[in-house]
Amino acid sequence: MSLLATGAVAVAAGGTVLLANPRAAVADPIEDCTTTTGAIVAVDFGHWGGGVVRGCDADPSTGMNLLHKAGFTTAGTEHDGPAFICRLGTGGFNGGTQYPTPAEEPCTTTPQATAYWSYWIAAPGQQTWSYSQFGAAMQKPKPGEVEAWVYGGTDIGGTSGAPSFTPDSVRARNTGPSPSASPSASPTATASPTGPARTGDPAAAAAWLAARLVDGDHMENWAFEGPDYPRTAQTAIALAAAGTQDPALRKVLAFLRAHTDAYLYPDGPAGKPDSGAAALLALVAGSTEGDPRSFGGRDLLAALTDHVCVGPGENGKCTAAGDFYGASSPWAQAWAVVALRRAGVTPPASALARFAVLQCADGGMAGSMIVAGGYCESDPGSTSLAVLALRGATGYEQMAKRAAEQLAASQQADGSYAPYAGAPGDTGSTAHAAQALLAVGQGARQSAAKAWIAARQGEDGGVRPDEATTDADPAATEQAVLALTGTDLGTVRHNPDGATTPPAGRTPDPARGSAYLTDRARLIDGHYYEAFPAFADFGLTIDGAFALAATGTDDTALRGIVDFLDRQGKDANDRTVNDWTAIGTEYAGGGSIGKEALLAEVVGRDPRAFGGHDLIAALAAVTCARADDSTGCAGAGNYTWATSVFSQALGIMAQLRAGDTANAAAPIAYLKSLQHADGSWPSLIPATGDSDVDSTAMAVMALALVPGDEAAAAVDKGVAWIAGRQLADGGFPGAAGDSTNSAALAIQGMTLRRSAHGPGIAEALDFLAGQQNDDGGFNVASEGQRGSDVRASTQVLGGATGVSFGTLRRDLGGTPTPTPTATGTATPTATATATATVTPTATATATVTPTATPTPTATPTPTATQTVTPTGTGTPSPTATPTATATPTTTGSPTASGAPVLPGTSVPPAVDAPVAGGIDEPVRGGVGAPVVAVPVQVGSGAVRGGGLASTGTETLVLTGAAGLLTALGAAAVLVARRRTGTSPGRHR
Repeated sequence: MSLLATGAVAVAAGGTVLLANPRAAVADPIEDCTTTTGAIVAVDFGHWGGGVVRGCDADPSTGMNLLHKAGFTTAGTEHDGPAFICRLGTGGFNGGTQYPTPAEEPCTTTPQATAYWSYWIAAPGQQTWSYSQFGAAMQKPKPGEVEAWVYGGTDIGGTSGAPSFTPDSVRARNTGPSPSASPSASPTATASPTGPARTGDPAAAAAWLAARLVDGDHMENWAFEGPDYPRTAQTAIALAAAGTQDPALRKVLAFLRAHTDAYLYPDGPAGKPDSGAAALLALVAGSTEGDPRSFGGRDLLAALTDHVCVGPGENGKCTAAGDFYGASSPWAQAWAVVALRRAGVTPPASALARFAVLQCADGGMAGSMIVAGGYCESDPGSTSLAVLALRGATGYEQMAKRAAEQLAASQQADGSYAPYAGAPGDTGSTAHAAQALLAVGQGARQSAAKAWIAARQGEDGGVRPDEATTDADPAATEQAVLALTGTDLGTVRHNPDGATTPPAGRTPDPARGSAYLTDRARLIDGHYYEAFPAFADFGLTIDGAFALAATGTDDTALRGIVDFLDRQGKDANDRTVNDWTAIGTEYAGGGSIGKEALLAEVVGRDPRAFGGHDLIAALAAVTCARADDSTGCAGAGNYTWATSVFSQALGIMAQLRAGDTANAAAPIAYLKSLQHADGSWPSLIPATGDSDVDSTAMAVMALALVPGDEAAAAVDKGVAWIAGRQLADGGFPGAAGDSTNSAALAIQGMTLRRSAHGPGIAEALDFLAGQQNDDGGFNVASEGQRGSDVRASTQVLGGATGVSFGTLRRDLGGTPTPTPTATGTATPTATATATATVTPTATATATVTPTATPTPTATPTPTATQTVTPTGTGTPSPTATPTATATPTTTGSPTASGAPVLPGTSVPPAVDAPVAGGIDEPVRGGVGAPVVAVPVQVGSGAVRGGGLASTGTETLVLTGAAGLLTALGAAAVLVARRRTGTSPGRHR
């Protein structure tokens, strides 16, 4: 077994092999961290009689490296490798002993949610702790940030179990760089903002604006005669953000459409379009559900992309190459980029590159269209708009990050922003900044800015431009509305003519998403994804296979993954998928085994002879006969170590698709018993009283395969509950916040009753499309740390197809398929509580037809080409299985109409076509009615927010378990033994 570059192999009690960091790195002196540079990590050893130990990393890259460079050692679990922090130690406490000790926690599987190292973050200026949205390997500490690790437990939402000490009590105190620090252009830190606790009234502000419209449809300016078109356009966006003045907004839109040419062509119809006008009008169109390609008879997007300057000139309309024609300020340049990106158009490369010249040494953006070498003074409005324009743009991440850091550092103590050095705070600058701060996850600073703005609002609803001015101002009020509603130019969406619906056809791009997933930098050797260097994340790997099966975009890559698993391929540490599922051992997990079996079924292979095991017999063998903590059994019908609804649903779908209805009966009954009266399901097993979108979606996908009125009614209630959780932007709440993972699973769930939830599905797809980055991958959530995440991307790609994991099929024609055997030979060891005496038959008749619902759990499926059932080193621990979104596609199996599906093709779920246990018209009555089983894809999304995510065997319940485990790689959540499931804060 090879060793990690940062760790060695430590043998714990009982022979368990743990990957650990054997010694602390040379710690950076605590003085090297300041209020604006480096990051502090504090570890609380109070559970063992110690204290809080602080450490510093002067140049942190990830939360994991922060721990190591701050002088701490870590050890992972056998099941998940070093990615999940199970033990922590430091030379500053008890000679470096790592805790918990092997006697307290074997670290074989994921630790209990009541006793594990939870991970907390406090951004610069933040006065409270937040459960980490990402795992330590993916979390990127910000300059001046402080992180904490606390041993104990958290609740499902991560609202309990926070550190007993405050962020400020461990934060760096020195305000300047240490003598050894190299000089940089980093912005100077300011005192933490402490704005008044006010929230403001955006509806009143919108009413104030509407009352100032001339003739009820446009704004004018005392400085010149006639309409003020820019002001009118920005008023329209503000009214859309408020959503409370639709009659006025309709009149303004009609006015702008009628006067588009007058605004767009200031030099007359024979001239060129003004980019500022084109950008604002395009933003008006996008904000009000209009079409920027046909607004006022003009294609506003073409007006931008077709008129980019190639150099200075054009009678002063071009300052430099890359300028949009007529862009008189960085504001107009940023407006144009935001308008193009929100419409799905990639901005011209030269237009993006122009921001490199506009960025000053301190990271902020200039207030004018300077040229290279020109004097550069940062402007808060330009900087804020540039952050909105560049966030998520491939190749510009560092530029956007520097701009955001400068913006945060320039905030004044009262929460406001000054338009220039030495000036008092003003509403326009502060409102722009509030929008950008929220977009980059600076919640505390955004709240302070918002409170300062609210304090400027008068009793009539208008907002004053600054503290000294007594009268409200339209320009200030327009920007204030966006800040007070928590929106920005890229996210405002409101249709004044009725229900807001996303633009037709706006959906995630599966081809770009698949290319992101199959990039060899991520898919190692074309076979697996890693949770940690040299350690395969088998659960995530299966999620990737589900996504590829659902989209049907790359069968070659899909076959490479499936063959690797089926043939028991090894990662760099000689681990196979069987080490991950722990099949045949006392830690075998039903969720992991079920996930592996589902993959075999999805691609047309035999789950009774896959990865060297009969996975269907193994599921029967790990079905609990009674509650027993020693085997992870919460009750009769639960699977061993299936500590989440995700895991339970995965096992059920695998059994039903294989036709093993008899052995699936007890697990089905147990799953039904977990449903709440309102139709929802909890995330964890045993149930903790929470309600979770992701888990409910998984449960209804499983029960959609079960015939009869009772199951159909349960699905109806579950889908209705999911639909009721949809947020205003089309997303759904999950453990990561407004989570892409949860939205994808919700789509799969709602697709089961498509006729009743078509608009909601469209809105969710639009939300997901807005979270796809230029590299093809997807963000974990709409807020917080930006950037593509592999786990989230697998979940979104599969879920966006709407195909249930219960019905997904992508037959890999031409791939050798083991001959199905009538009985299984390799079943996991049966514990005293497991009822696994019946050998499922190999026939696929008499099984319920799954409906389109994805099962995002992270249990990898072992590969099988031989009959040998190897177990990895040590005792594999199948606990946490990440959930991912996989969009099932059916092939090689009859469609709803009975037409055969050719191998190698993907078929989306039939719309409103009655299918047994399926879409819109589930089979009523007739329990046991024979139905053709269609394989489904199970995916695992990696994110803290919502849902699946993780590399463990059990399906992870991310959505509700917001604070349970944070997986190193993307806030993956792991589920362990009878231990509560996982969630983002629960480091994996």
